[in-house]
Amino acid sequence: MAPASMTRLVARVRVVAVAVAVTCFVTSAAAQTSGTTRDAGQRKLDQHLQRAVDRDGDSAVRRVIVRVKPGAHAEVRGFLQTRGDKLLHVHDGIGAFTVEAKHLLALAQHPAVASISIDAPIELHQTMNTSATQQVVRNSVSVPGAWTGARVGVAIIDSGIEPSADFAGRITAFYDFTRGGVAAAPYDDYGHGTHVAGLIGSSGALSNGAYAGLAPAARFVVLKALDGHGGGYTSDVISAIEFATANRAALGIDIINLSLGHAPYESATTDPLVQAVEAAVRAGIVVVASAGNFGRNETTGIIGYGGIASPGNAPSALTVGSFMTQDTVRRSDDRMNGFSSRGPSYYDAYAKPDIVAPGYKLISNAAKQSFLYQSYPTLRAFGTNDWDYLTLSGTSMAAAVATGVVTQLLDANRAVNSSQPLSPNAVKAILQHTAVRLHDDTGVEYDSLTQGAGGLNGAGAIGIAHAINNAAAAGAVWLDSAQAPSTASSVVGDETVVWGTTVVWGTTAVRGNTINVKQPAWANTVVWGTGIAWANTVVWGTDVVWGDTVVWGTTVVWGTSVLEGNTVVWGNNNLTGATSSNAVLWGNTLINPVP
Repeated sequence: MAPASMTRLVARVRVVAVAVAVTCFVTSAAAQTSGTTRDAGQRKLDQHLQRAVDRDGDSAVRRVIVRVKPGAHAEVRGFLQTRGDKLLHVHDGIGAFTVEAKHLLALAQHPAVASISIDAPIELHQTMNTSATQQVVRNSVSVPGAWTGARVGVAIIDSGIEPSADFAGRITAFYDFTRGGVAAAPYDDYGHGTHVAGLIGSSGALSNGAYAGLAPAARFVVLKALDGHGGGYTSDVISAIEFATANRAALGIDIINLSLGHAPYESATTDPLVQAVEAAVRAGIVVVASAGNFGRNETTGIIGYGGIASPGNAPSALTVGSFMTQDTVRRSDDRMNGFSSRGPSYYDAYAKPDIVAPGYKLISNAAKQSFLYQSYPTLRAFGTNDWDYLTLSGTSMAAAVATGVVTQLLDANRAVNSSQPLSPNAVKAILQHTAVRLHDDTGVEYDSLTQGAGGLNGAGAIGIAHAINNAAAAGAVWLDSAQAPSTASSVVGDETVVWGTTVVWGTTAVRGNTINVKQPAWANTVVWGTGIAWANTVVWGTDVVWGDTVVWGTTVVWGTSVLEGNTVVWGNNNLTGATSSNAVLWGNTLINPVP
């Protein structure tokens, strides 16, 4: 539990973002004095690799992802061969190679090499709970029964899926990227992917409908990228994303769920995993990513900011944090989870997460042969005839719930738009516009770096999507007023909840009826947050400082205030004492405790 004196950030009032620190992952004194050639190579390495080279030298063999400049693919591949580097993966979609290589500084000095990144280990954003509490997610954030997802295909990039009656006839393809992307019979030796799939679209056949997912008729393309211990490499996830993107039409993929990630080691503009996500969105796929479970210091319980994981820091992804429903349908008692990662995104200071969704003690399908099921019997939940389900928490689960609502949303939209699809940017805007602002126990609204645009509101979002004419001309009104919700509110349970009606586009909060018009920003080809001039905007109160003036250093901000307290260094998770000389100040109002 965080102390009540922690700093609250309120984005809707005057909030000033001030960069107190101006140093950013400086290299060691030895690296700084070793010459301009070394420095030129060092700058192309991500921060993890820079520290590793400074600490251990440049002769160790490391598994890395090498991004190349446009048109230089063959040249760099030949250069890698002459060096004797071991080629593991070719990533045509982002112009990169995964290799085992040493002497990275020499490799980085090649003029056609754009950047070199660690092939980082992937982790799943789950937590274990030893007591099962059934949620009322479908009634709280969705439209039960109205839209089943029958028109929509979801790619789940995770640990796999274990077939059961709850997925019968709907696993349309399975590829195993832990074995090079081979087509295979579906399996899940860890269990996380099956749980995610169940939240998205279990039929509930094994529980008499009690644990049905949000879109029980959705089709699944399952791309296994994580092993039986829930681990894997970034490069395998990238390969799976690129495969889904390249085969989108053939496999009928509309959405990618990524309930996984790693700590960010570089800007989103060079991060290979982010670049794969952005390419998928440009191709028309909605990518839903978990924000991460780095919102709270596990030792002290103190809430921290800046813990968004990669690829949740991808501008165009729908990045999802986690809240608790308190086992009620009503929305007024929803509360944020302390573990849910807060923004802004590291290095780039993007406003993340985009929305939040239920992610606490959710019951969903178990892979009964998996590590999770066999190792944690207290997590099991009984269905109709057997212990066919499992209870997990985390932003992994929240992302899956959001994916289920997106599946319903696209299904509703396609019922009236058979030819032209709704763009990922439009989907994200609709979800933000209709989101419900959440408050803590004292009635104080959570800041926007905690809850994004607010809590997921499927009733409002699906209603808007069903009323949209996708074929409308750019700049024209595309919302059918006769079909659209008559007010900016939804009835959930016995309460009327008011929409936030705010879309966070880059550095601006776009408010009002923006969603009624087919904005240029809703095109597939526009990276979220860039290149659009808005008529009705608020720049975070009028005086938040963004862009180059916000310099993020080596730490995630934790502590009893943003100005003072502990910090977390990404990569080795060491705690060090922070002072006003190496912290970043966001605002000056109070943060209330969250569980």
